[in-house]
Amino acid sequence: MAEAVEAVEAVEVSSGALAGPSSRAPEADADERRRARDPPIIYTDIDGAVEFEALVAALEGVELSAEERQSLDELQQYLVAGEGSWVLGDEFLTFVGRVLTDAGVGSAARVALLRALAAAARRDDAALLLHQDRRAHALLAYAHGVEELSAAERLAAAQFLCNVFAHAAASEWPLYISEWTAGGRALSNLRVTTKLCVHCVLSADAALRDAGTALLYNIAAKEVKTVMFDEVCVELCMAALQLVAWAPPEEALWRALAALARLVHHSQEVPQLVAMVGPDPAAFRGTSPRVDEQIDIIMQKVASVAS
Repeated sequence: MAEAVEAVEAVEVSSGALAGPSSRAPEADADERRRARDPPIIYTDIDGAVEFEALVAALEGVELSAEERQSLDELQQYLVAGEGSWVLGDEFLTFVGRVLTDAGVGSAARVALLRALAAAARRDDAALLLHQDRRAHALLAYAHGVEELSAAERLAAAQFLCNVFAHAAASEWPLYISEWTAGGRALSNLRVTTKLCVHCVLSADAALRDAGTALLYNIAAKEVKTVMFDEVCVELCMAALQLVAWAPPEEALWRALAALARLVHHSQEVPQLVAMVGPDPAAFRGTSPRVDEQIDIIMQKVASVAS
């Protein structure tokens, strides 16, 4: 089973301004400082070459058009040969959409494709691919139907989204608030990401919960100043509190509390919910030093709001 780990990026942040034409906006530097402090939790042991071979095997017997075979070849060049994301053509996401939604394609192919994309998401040019998915929204329209997916597909989808947070540019994509329509419903990247996250966090399956808590932490570690993000903070908070109430193992407990420690600063409603809904985070003091650290952050904010 793939194992989620904290990804510590090699980010050196200077306190001074960056001069010259390559200067970045202050927001970009602030994001890098946050990422250095709160590195994302990603799945580093998903092997793109292995998953590509699994995808090819799973597509045996599936009739592919010339364009789809070209897209499969492009994925091989990107994942295995190490070419840049420029090698992925305009029809690549159409191919992805077919694999994810065609009833004639088996679940094994969807799992392999999602895991291959999870490996691809760790590359620093993955954002170029993700930002092209603005027309069909193939990836997140599929993830929105999480209840209908097999457990293996849910896990692969969640691991893919976790790995999207590996680099700052790509990590903006799952949190876009612009609305789009799928199946007659108004959705957004943020809403779908939140739905998949909550579903996995509250799953009884240990692997799904692992991916869900990793995704929960990654979302909470981002700072997004929008009304919609404020709304999903409440949903994420309730999922985290419910998980904490189940007294999960230390790793899951730490992730849930670390997420809450960030969410209490994102939304004014979250500290109130922590105080009113419970459980009391302080009840878990002594679990580990890092858990105690997150509890201190949460309780300080809750106390400041109550006073």
